[in-house]
Amino acid sequence: MKMQNNPFKSALKQGKAQIGCWVSLANPYAAEVIASAGFDWLVVDMEHAPGNEMDVLGQLQAIAPHTSCLVRPPWNDFVTVKRLMDMGAPGLLFPMIQSVDEGKAAVAATRYPPKGIRGFGGTSRANQFGRMSDYVARVDEETTIVLQVETREAMEIAVDIGTIEGVDGVFFGPADIAADMGYLGQPLHPKVWEAIMPVAKKLMEAGVPVGTLVTDPEKAQRLLDDGFTFVACGIDVGILARGADALVAKLKGEG
Repeated sequence: MKMQNNPFKSALKQGKAQIGCWVSLANPYAAEVIASAGFDWLVVDMEHAPGNEMDVLGQLQAIAPHTSCLVRPPWNDFVTVKRLMDMGAPGLLFPMIQSVDEGKAAVAATRYPPKGIRGFGGTSRANQFGRMSDYVARVDEETTIVLQVETREAMEIAVDIGTIEGVDGVFFGPADIAADMGYLGQPLHPKVWEAIMPVAKKLMEAGVPVGTLVTDPEKAQRLLDDGFTFVACGIDVGILARGADALVAKLKGEG
């Protein structure tokens, strides 16, 4: 058995626009509903979602037949990363990277020695329980590593972070950037994007794929038109909540 190619990572390298969605309901059945909708990539969230590692495992199993995904660990923690890698996470989205050293530590957590510090387990879901003959040789090239820039401080060194060896893209977190700028709860505030866009352009010029999450579809499309490679345009929790709200409002004559 051979390791399969990671279509999302390949698309980033080729500069192909990729539309994504956040998976936060911490449930495999809900994850399958989103995964089969046609998105190019998903994020299984552990930072701001209630799921534990067993929940993530179920979500990975539900998503795998349909599309690619990243898992966002709660923090840049090498123990959690080791477990997620052994589960077969196709990629990782590391939150709140504030320095080059933190970015290098994130990459190192995904690499076996001598390139990193990932502990070796011979029989895991990642290598099909020991059946995948080329896993060790190919896992680095097939695992997507994306680092999140979420503060003004991090944006000042975003190009340095994005050009760390082994990093496949930089993801802007507009909600946290907005909070850091004094616009808490306003991720689409014009001032926030006035700050993000010049940094994003510098990353693009350096050949680093750039992504983000915005729940306004028109804004998402504009960002793709402006050169962002991967943009998440929805969150499963929000899709469910807004759909339920709209249905109730319509039937109660409030819509």
